[in-house]
Amino acid sequence: MNLRRVSAVARKEVLHVVRDYRSLLMALATPAFLLTLFGYALTLDVDDVPMVVWDQSQTARSRELISRFASSHGNGPRYFSIRGYVSRYADVEKAIDRREAMMGLVVPRDFAQRIDAGRDAPVQLIVDGSDSNTATIAIGYADVVTQIYALDLTIEQNQRRGMPPLAIPLDVRPRVWFNEDLESRNFIIPGLIAVIMMVIAAMLTSLTIAREWERGTMEQLISTPVKPGELILGKLVPYFAIGMCDVLIAVLMSEFVFHVPLRGNVALLFGMSAIFLTGALAMGLLVSIVTKSQLLSSQVAVLTTFLPGFLLSGFIFTIANMPQAIRMVTYLISARYFVTILKGIYLKGVGLEILATEALFLIFYAAVMVVLARVKLKKKLT
Repeated sequence: MNLRRVSAVARKEVLHVVRDYRSLLMALATPAFLLTLFGYALTLDVDDVPMVVWDQSQTARSRELISRFASSHGNGPRYFSIRGYVSRYADVEKAIDRREAMMGLVVPRDFAQRIDAGRDAPVQLIVDGSDSNTATIAIGYADVVTQIYALDLTIEQNQRRGMPPLAIPLDVRPRVWFNEDLESRNFIIPGLIAVIMMVIAAMLTSLTIAREWERGTMEQLISTPVKPGELILGKLVPYFAIGMCDVLIAVLMSEFVFHVPLRGNVALLFGMSAIFLTGALAMGLLVSIVTKSQLLSSQVAVLTTFLPGFLLSGFIFTIANMPQAIRMVTYLISARYFVTILKGIYLKGVGLEILATEALFLIFYAAVMVVLARVKLKKKLT
């Protein structure tokens, strides 16, 4: 390995990057743009659920129940938002069909009489289940509201009858660790950094060798004493520096724009990012070597990074809930390990004593990608 030759190749690539300033600006601006776009647009929080109410009872009891749903829109979490009152089922259906409401609360005519008589008082909740995940969470919210109201009614009836206070046999006091406010943004942003960096890194190097073949300069490189390993290293160095700048931008945005807590070691964060970037850059270089076409190379790079990184890394979808065959495939996705590392560093503040396995997988992946790129790059015309 001749460092002078590596430096010459790296200098040549730096000159190309500097001259093509638009690509450089895109490489630095794209992570910030994607992080802003996905950071604000992508959320798993279910709040402010729109609902309409058909109050057939029109009594103090029914209005009290409805107020329990409306009060969740006050100083506490914004769970429900009452968008209107209707007077028939057709209006409930119309509101849900037009997406003006997601839920319809129907209070029966004899609601107050049944409660005052100490009998069960059924209440109907009509839910739009087109988005099953959101509907399930919204139903859970509604169950909590009605259970608390039912408990208050039971306590009231016991007091009215002169019975002893109701003893609650189970007192659950949940304590949330790592993401106390249960903000999905704190969960999404670290994983989003991993997905974006994988895509950008592969895109940065996916055009390098292919560009040399298309412009006819690869023949000149083949005729020089530069060895394949030196050529690969020289190509990686400039884009590695750009990638680390992108990591710095993403970390600063997560801290000052999205206010995601960074509880772990910053040095460990950048160290793991450097290993991940090396593997992603080498993968893009491998794609460029194999395809020898800039258009095809960029398409393959996006296909092999964004979709697997987004769907199979555990960034959004829990890997444990996937079919067994798909779970086996996720072990081949480097973003899976980097997402776990980022969430551990950001939210839990853990170190290598916990993340050693994921770190070893990242090192192994980077080494395999570099070796494959070296093996596939032949200094001969084909």
